Amino acid sequence: MDLEIRNKRVLITGSSKGIGFEIAKTFAQEGACPILVSRDLDRLRTAAAEIQATTGVACETIAADLSQSGTSDTLLAQVSVVDILVNNAGAIPGGDINQVDEATWRDAWDLKVFGFINMTRSFLKPMAERGEGVILNIIGQAGSAPRSDYICGSTGNAALMAFTRAIGGTSVNSGVRIFGINPAPTRSDRMEGLLRRQAKIRFDDEEKWQELTKQLAFGRLIEPPEIARLAVFCGSPLCSYLSGTVIDVDGGMLYAPPRY
Repeated sequence: MDLEIRNKRVLITGSSKGIGFEIAKTFAQEGACPILVSRDLDRLRTAAAEIQATTGVACETIAADLSQSGTSDTLLAQVSVVDILVNNAGAIPGGDINQVDEATWRDAWDLKVFGFINMTRSFLKPMAERGEGVILNIIGQAGSAPRSDYICGSTGNAALMAFTRAIGGTSVNSGVRIFGINPAPTRSDRMEGLLRRQAKIRFDDEEKWQELTKQLAFGRLIEPPEIARLAVFCGSPLCSYLSGTVIDVDGGMLYAPPRY
C-alpha cells in the first residue's frame, strides 16, 4: 500500500527511543524524511544511525529542550518546512497527589503539556499558510481513564485531549489535520520502571512487575511498532478526513470489566 508520504518532512519529538523512535523508523520505511528531536544528541545520533542502517534513509537530528519557552520557535527556524509534526516528548512521573510535589508537577507539564502546546502554536501557523499539514499528539490512556496514582499524568493527558479535539476541530478550515493517539501501557524502559514501582507497592517485590501486565488486554504490553504503524497510517493522506479526535489504543480495556 502506498501511503503517499514519500519525501515528506516529518518532525518527531522524543524520537531517540521508545514510541518516538519507532514512529520515525516507520516513516522512514515509507520513504519519508524524519527529523529526530530530543534532548540527548548522542542518543539521537545512535537512533539516526540505526534508522539509516535498516531503511537507507538519512535522518536530520536536532538536540533541543522543549520544556524551555521559545524552543519551539527556534526549532521552526532551524527546520523550515515540516509536513507532519509528531508531538511525543514527555515522561510524567507516577504518584498520587501527596507524592508529586509542585516543582515536579510543573517540570513534567513544561515538557509534556506546554511542550505540545508550544510546538503546535509554532508549527500550525506556517502549515495553515500553506493550506496543508498534519499534527499528531501521542498522549496516553490515562487521559481517558484517569488514576489517582498517576494524578499528574492523568490530568495532563486529559488537558492535551481537550486541546487536540478543540484545535483539530477548526484547523481543518486551513487544511491542517490535528489528532491524537492514546496508547495504553507500551513496552519501554520508562513503563518498566512504573510497573516496578507498582509491583513494589502491591507485592513488596519489584521483580514481579511482569505479573501486572497479565491484567492488560491480550495479557501483555503494547509493542512500540503497533503504535508506530497506526501513527504513520493516520498521518498519511489515506486518512485525510481524520481530525479533532483522539484514538484510544487500549485493546478495549476502557470498556472491559475489572480484571482481578
